[in-house]
Formats: sequence, structure tokens, C-alpha cells
Amino acid sequence: MTLPAIRRRARAPASGFTSIEMMMVVAVIGILAALALPSFLDAIRKARRSDAFAALTAVQQAQERWRSNHGAYTTALTAAPSASSPGLGLAATSGKGLYGLSIDAADATGYTVTATAASGTTQAGDGNCRRLRVRLDRGNIAYGSADAGGDFDESAGNRCWAQ
Repeated sequence: MTLPAIRRRARAPASGFTSIEMMMVVAVIGILAALALPSFLDAIRKARRSDAFAALTAVQQAQERWRSNHGAYTTALTAAPSASSPGLGLAATSGKGLYGLSIDAADATGYTVTATAASGTTQAGDGNCRRLRVRLDRGNIAYGSADAGGDFDESAGNRCWAQ
């Protein structure tokens, strides 16, 4: 091999990526992940609200059965119907355990039932949809939502309830 041929081979450009190029790729991936992750988590929380909707619907149906037999609604959620102090016999949590349930008020004309996101779950970070409520008052039903301690929003534009 001649000396000019060796020099030509030595000057051939190196293939591969430089460390600067790799850092740029990592930075772009990090920025995309930072933008996409909150949207992804919001979509997961919205899908998991169906657990609360199903539990609230079960309470509504049980309340209507109770009222047809007793003339008024009840606040006893977990007591069995056959107990000495009977109730609806439902669980105090939603099916997947993401929400706790409570009947806040009940009388002959209506009731209020609330599903509250369980602490330690992703639903606890669901903002204004952390607590979901169904309120029946003299045949009129209202769907509301609230954060951890605020007032319930029962407006028609409430984004927590897909109506």
C-alpha cells in the first residue's frame, strides 16, 4: 500500500454521533415527555372517573328500591338490609377502590351521595373532579364536582360529568 492511500483512509470522516448530538436528542425527548405526561395523566384520571360514576349509579338505584319499600331515602349505606338497623348494604368504596362513598343527607324528598377520591391514588390529584356528587331534591337531580374542600359546581358546563 502506498503512502497516499494510507493518508486518504486516515482522513475518512468518522461515522456515529457526537456527544453534543446525543445530548440534543435527550433534551428533545425530555421536553416532549414533559409536555405529554400531564395530558396523559389527565386522560387516565378522566377514564378512572367511571369507577365513581358506576358506584354513584349503584347508590341511586339502591336508594330508589329503598324508598319504594320505606317511603323515604336512607343515610345507611353499608348496613345490610337484614340488620337490626337496616341499610342499603353497599360497600363504602367504589368497585376499584379509587373512591370512598358517603350518603350525606336523606329524607322523604331527596338525598345527597358523594364519591371522594381515595388518598394515595391517582384520582386524589384530579383537581376539581376530586369529589363527585349526585343530589336528588324533589325529583330534580343535580350532578356536581369539587376539589378537596371547595363548594360543589353543579353547573351544566361541569367538565367532570360527561352529559
